[in-house]
Amino acid sequence: MDLRRIGSSSIGKLDSYFRAGVLAIALSFTANISIAQDYAKQNYDKGFAAYQRGDYRAAYKIFLPLAEQGYSSAQFNLGVMYDYGKGVLADDREAVKWYVQAALQGFANAQFNLGHMLDDGKGVLRDNREAVKYFRLAANQGHTKAQFVLGDKYDKGNGVLTDRISAHMWFSLADYTGNGAARARRDAVEKKMSAADISNAAKSARDCLNSDYKNCR
Repeated sequence: MDLRRIGSSSIGKLDSYFRAGVLAIALSFTANISIAQDYAKQNYDKGFAAYQRGDYRAAYKIFLPLAEQGYSSAQFNLGVMYDYGKGVLADDREAVKWYVQAALQGFANAQFNLGHMLDDGKGVLRDNREAVKYFRLAANQGHTKAQFVLGDKYDKGNGVLTDRISAHMWFSLADYTGNGAARARRDAVEKKMSAADISNAAKSARDCLNSDYKNCR
């Protein structure tokens, strides 16, 4: 067909047909994704129910294919199961493997657990500085335990340089997000700080919260 011989109205019709076809394909693709996600969610719920009732081997059989397909919650749960030997033999390296995959997808609990594995040298070479990186990723999602750990690290200079302002800020944030031990630790740090530094730390905590954790020390 020579498109040069087709009138503008015919070309317009062809364009409309083409757009309609692309739209239909896109809608079909979106629908298929939605169905797949629903199916994965239903399977995950079955696996989680099995885990909750202590049937860890059944949970493992459900979580494994989901994790291999990139389902981050299933990846995290496999990490926990290998970490604590639930339904499988405890294996720190396998735990790290699954925590890493979930952490890279932004799963805060996996980032937190991976931070501990790096801190303790479980299943991976000990690396306190790398651990701080993952604790911070989790803390920046409002993970209260990770915020507390960061406060502790800045207070003690573990994996980071000692920084009482940052320690005070992270303990304040952990207190705000519900960590019951954070306020006492913040108050203890405060005794080692000047009034100016305390004021700076309080401002840093406000700035961090107001920026949705995008502007934190």
